[in-house]
Amino acid sequence: MPLTSINPATGVPLQVYADHSEAAVEQALRLAVTVSTNNRAPALHAVARLLRERRDEFARLMANEMGKPVSQGGAEADKCAFVCDYYADHAATFLAPQWVTTEATRSYVMFQPLGTILAVMPWNFPFWQVFRCAAPALMAGNSVVLKHASNVPGCALAIDQLFREAGWPAGAFQTLLISAARAEALIAHPLIQAVTVTGSTAAGQAIAAKAGACLKKSVLELGGSDPYLGRELGDFGIREFVNIKTVVVK
Repeated sequence: MPLTSINPATGVPLQVYADHSEAAVEQALRLAVTVSTNNRAPALHAVARLLRERRDEFARLMANEMGKPVSQGGAEADKCAFVCDYYADHAATFLAPQWVTTEATRSYVMFQPLGTILAVMPWNFPFWQVFRCAAPALMAGNSVVLKHASNVPGCALAIDQLFREAGWPAGAFQTLLISAARAEALIAHPLIQAVTVTGSTAAGQAIAAKAGACLKKSVLELGGSDPYLGRELGDFGIREFVNIKTVVVK
């Protein structure tokens, strides 16, 4: 079913986007598992640079598709650039093996990528919610497929193109224009290793149930109005998207 981008201030349709066919989705997932690059940090710095250079363009896109004031959209682009630079600079430290003392000769904790991550993201921060997931996930060695909110397909495709322009391999980050029902069904696909969602409690319940049934990891940020306690970024984002294993050498 096609997706129509509508300016919320005027009600005027902006553009109609054809959704991805089942064959196109399958091709995207197969492309995602082929990604291998040792130059992730420079490539993510390149994304940050493009975000800053084109902040006004992206701010206008956000304003047109979901009504965010242009000034806030520019600040959102800046924040996305910051998180890209942050994980590009610190991921190697976060992912370094951690030596531990045991009865064995040598023991250490190692961090391995999960594989392809399905990211289901909301409309309210159409760039930031994507990058807060994509930056640590990519630096941890994963690939990302994005199912964005149905009212911001232009933002979703712009982010996809941004990664390509920055030099990332075609399968590293991909946008899928599909329905919520198709995204939920995609969790069971053997090439999807984990899913992360920001959305309503009901959406989180449905996706967590599906992920649990498939024995796949899930990271959920759900709606609510609870008090918020902040914390430093640290390696929090990285740890969401790796397998943590303790290796013991006798």
